[in-house]
Amino acid sequence: MKYFDQMKEKTALLKKKKDIIVLALESSCDETSAAVVKNGREVMSNIIASQIDIHKVYGGVVPEIASRNHVLVINDVIERALDQASLSKKDLDGVAVTFGPGLVGALLVGVSAAKALAFGLSLPLIGVHHIEGHISANYIEYPDLEPPFVCLVVSGGHTQIIHVKDYGKYELIGQTRDDAAGEAYDKVARVLGLGYPGGPAVDRIAKKGNPKAVDFPRVQLKDNPYDFSFSGLKTAVINHLHNLEQKGESYIMEDIAASFQEAVVDVLVEKTIKATEMLGQKRIVMAGGVAANSSLRMRMEVETQKRGIMMYYPSPILCTDNAAMIGSAGYYRLMQGKISPLTLNAVPYIDFTS
Repeated sequence: MKYFDQMKEKTALLKKKKDIIVLALESSCDETSAAVVKNGREVMSNIIASQIDIHKVYGGVVPEIASRNHVLVINDVIERALDQASLSKKDLDGVAVTFGPGLVGALLVGVSAAKALAFGLSLPLIGVHHIEGHISANYIEYPDLEPPFVCLVVSGGHTQIIHVKDYGKYELIGQTRDDAAGEAYDKVARVLGLGYPGGPAVDRIAKKGNPKAVDFPRVQLKDNPYDFSFSGLKTAVINHLHNLEQKGESYIMEDIAASFQEAVVDVLVEKTIKATEMLGQKRIVMAGGVAANSSLRMRMEVETQKRGIMMYYPSPILCTDNAAMIGSAGYYRLMQGKISPLTLNAVPYIDFTS
């Protein structure tokens, strides 16, 4: 009997078990992470090896360097995750891994390791979409949270409004047409000389600035009011700074950062709340790296409270790329019998659809 057929049978039997233990791997960008997750909600370990200091000198992630460093640490990270959970490989029920989207070389490291483990240990392999992982981080943070709800996924590579109808059932309501919010943050941070990663740096100095100092554009798209566009905002900030420099005029960096952030937050909050009301939902969940932004959290809390909408967002460590969120998503896919064949490959560009 072939591996995939054997795993289908094994997965069906898992539903009778009280506790399901999933080892998860995440290597889509510049974090190498391994985690052990029980029943989709309990994190037994979550090891993250960050490459921020390595890429900081380049002002952003260098894909080849990221891939090489994943190779160097992946085995150690897996062993540390098992040790921290006080488990051995024989205690596992499945292996989950991010297969896309992301940097193809980086993804291949995690996918290759997961496939080797799944085959060698005769365990089901579960390929997880990176965005589904970010959404699932909230299941870890809030053990009682269940679908349906509206999720704003906002990170360095993604800005999307998703209607989470059930576990594994999603409807894309809106998404960015160009730059993601996190990309805009990184580019504005670079022109301000704040370094990488840009999001936390801009958020930090924006607290000291005047958000009304410059009226940067808030893009509205007529054909889909729930879609985003941040390329024009990024360009407006850069042009504003260039114009001041050409005139020999000074500017207050904190004011530029605060005004830029105000424009981003205005659009994110407005569109998410409108989508939530349109869908008749009463809960908004945030996910992704930019979900840790202090201004976004405060504004969303204020606006949702006015409307009687419940607000959820993960702890900062669960907003960044991590394997625990992949383990959570992998558990629910495993329980639905959605396992992957050993031909699973890295997919750098893949839409997130139902």
